[in-house]
Amino acid sequence: MNIPFIKYSKIWLSLSLFVTIISVLVIFTWGLKPGIDFTGGSLMEIEFSKERPATEVVVKAFEDKDIRNTTIQKSEDNILIIRTAFLDEEKHQEILKQIESVSKDENIIEKRFETIGASISKQLRERAILSIIFVSLAIILYVAYAFRKVSQPVKSWKYGIMSLVAVFHNLLLVMGIFAVLGRFKGVEVDTAFVVALLTVLGYSINDTIVVFDRIRENLIHRGNRSFADVVNDGLNQSLFRSINTTVTTLFTLTALFFFGGPTIHNFVLALIIGVAAGSFSSIFIAAPLLAVTENWQRTKKLW
Repeated sequence: MNIPFIKYSKIWLSLSLFVTIISVLVIFTWGLKPGIDFTGGSLMEIEFSKERPATEVVVKAFEDKDIRNTTIQKSEDNILIIRTAFLDEEKHQEILKQIESVSKDENIIEKRFETIGASISKQLRERAILSIIFVSLAIILYVAYAFRKVSQPVKSWKYGIMSLVAVFHNLLLVMGIFAVLGRFKGVEVDTAFVVALLTVLGYSINDTIVVFDRIRENLIHRGNRSFADVVNDGLNQSLFRSINTTVTTLFTLTALFFFGGPTIHNFVLALIIGVAAGSFSSIFIAAPLLAVTENWQRTKKLW
């Protein structure tokens, strides 16, 4: 069965454009909620042996030590995740004693304590942005080189551009969903989130190049077929490979999400969204865009 992907390319691309616009609006309206990796400060994860105290009580414990702008998130039954300004070790120990006092629980367990300075967080932000820019440029150059022998009717560097368009669709979708989660669930992004974005970027490009490679092989033996037919054949020939790879990857990630522990939940969730989006974009965005580009070139003499 030969599925007419290219025949309905306007539907796929319109849907993708709609999702991208919504994601961009959400990101610019609400923004991603940065963790201490990007803002600097301290994080404490405390487990109480007795009933967990009210949030207001814990906030007051910090205020009594002249520490303001403390945010508290409930986790599991008796755990609080506390984010606050930078704490040195002396202040850290004072706060622990104060929490024991106000909670009337002498057996609290501090499961995690992390600190990061403002200067380091600034460096992390800058390096995260530079990493994504560098990888994006490297992708264009690599794909342009890899497809240099099939520069007709679509030039090889345009394969790189189409790959990048599909990738940024995936990244914007992941960021948009995390912006919503940050707004309504308090989910923060950290360096692990950036690693997840780079992983999604690499996975998406790998899936797209598999499809493009099949199209390249078909172009060599093109005959009298139109470029759109060659692209459509390449999509059908690589469809089940893409689906099988994505499904098996998602099985593994889903298992990690449910059984891997709360510390990697957000990282794995970003991967799940990105991997699913990557499979969609390689089939319904990157390849159809090649056909659309060739059609524009032929009919309107563009590019």
